Amino acid sequence: MLASTPDLLRLLAVPVFGYVAYRDVKTRRVPNRTWVPLAALALVLLAWDGYAAYAGGDRLFFLRAALGVGFVVPLVTAFWYTGSFGGADAKAFYVLALLFPVYPVYYPPDLPLVPATLPMEPSPAGLFSLTILSNTVVAGAVYPLGVALVNLLRGNVGLPMVIGRPLRWDRLPEEYGVLLETPDGFTRRGLDLDALRMYLAWRGCSLADLRESPETHRDPASLPADPNPPGDGVVADGGLVGDQASSDRRSDGGQPVEDGAEAVGPDAAPADDPWGAEAFLDDVEGSAYGTTPERLREGLEVVVDEEEVWISPGIPFLVPTFAGLLVSLTYGDLLFQVVAAL
Repeated sequence: MLASTPDLLRLLAVPVFGYVAYRDVKTRRVPNRTWVPLAALALVLLAWDGYAAYAGGDRLFFLRAALGVGFVVPLVTAFWYTGSFGGADAKAFYVLALLFPVYPVYYPPDLPLVPATLPMEPSPAGLFSLTILSNTVVAGAVYPLGVALVNLLRGNVGLPMVIGRPLRWDRLPEEYGVLLETPDGFTRRGLDLDALRMYLAWRGCSLADLRESPETHRDPASLPADPNPPGDGVVADGGLVGDQASSDRRSDGGQPVEDGAEAVGPDAAPADDPWGAEAFLDDVEGSAYGTTPERLREGLEVVVDEEEVWISPGIPFLVPTFAGLLVSLTYGDLLFQVVAAL
């Protein structure tokens, strides 16, 4: 495949995004250092193309590059600020906006059924990062349909079937997502399973321990005098973990918390603090993925009582981002072509 040297170097992003998509599925976290080499490469290639455009009198390049970065970066930032994007998702699109300021052009070998150039259907606007974003949204929209179909085939019919799936209680320490249940019924904003793992690690017990003696663990007097470091809730072999991933950041917007600086102990916990929920959240820095004492208590009541619970695994958004990048590099702007056809 022939192309300009900068466009060929931009293809290095493909294996990197394949890696971060894998990380997103397995851990929901992507190390910050992952983006540094790509960001550096993006700046070098942007300067390279900018010099070539200036020397060749291509003023349109600067307009499209400015629009691509100036539109996509604020838009993605707004998505992150409102919680629609996670931190790693936003960083991924920051890098893509710099790395692909305009459409790349590739010339495949002259073979039957192989198009003369790739992408085959570029957008007239010429903003490639916007094409990647729109293709990512299209790829992400397929996810709820797939979840609903799998649930339907398995006979899991219910209100959360489009966004979640049922799971046995003993699998919860090994999964990512949020509970879709409270003692009062369905909710879209239940307890984050990462926060549950942090709580269990902090108390130094397992979910099975809680289920075996819930009354004992509801009593704040049962809190350990010197709680363990809660870590950041990442899944490791065996479920519970310490703080080995504290340098990473969740891709779905949650921020790992630092270990508490002071011991809690049963004497420090208020008597009206079931499960020691307030004591736990007071002992860690940060929000523990947005968990409130009430949400933690509701989630604990569900997981100690139910044999099977509905959870929403969420969309590991870097997976549709990777798919959107591949579609953009080969086909082009899928959403634009669909709208044009309609």
